[in-house]
Amino acid sequence: MSDVPAGLETLRFTYPGGTPAGSFAPVLVGVVGSGNLEVMLEAAEPGRDGCEVSVATSARGFGAIWRAVMDDFHARHPLGGLRVSINDMGATPAVVSLRLDQAVAEIAARAPGATGGGDRP
Repeated sequence: MSDVPAGLETLRFTYPGGTPAGSFAPVLVGVVGSGNLEVMLEAAEPGRDGCEVSVATSARGFGAIWRAVMDDFHARHPLGGLRVSINDMGATPAVVSLRLDQAVAEIAARAPGATGGGDRP
């Protein structure tokens, strides 16, 4: 029997402020399903200039991998004033990165320049 308890695991990561994401309507990409996830990006409340990430995942015990994926995301998209909510059902790190990139591209498409440039269509 596994030592990993059943149920969802919630992980939280925070990053210092970066390029302000600006004001935008919430963005939702992906779907919650086996091997997939949904990512929602929202502008943070006024006065909060960091990037706050909340992950609810059915794959327990992978916190170090989530940390590495989110560190990579923040290195590629150093956005501030951003809240990231992820509902995961066992997505691989590559799928997580793809969904995060899709969400940032959606923000850039809606409000060009909001993600600090460097975004490709």
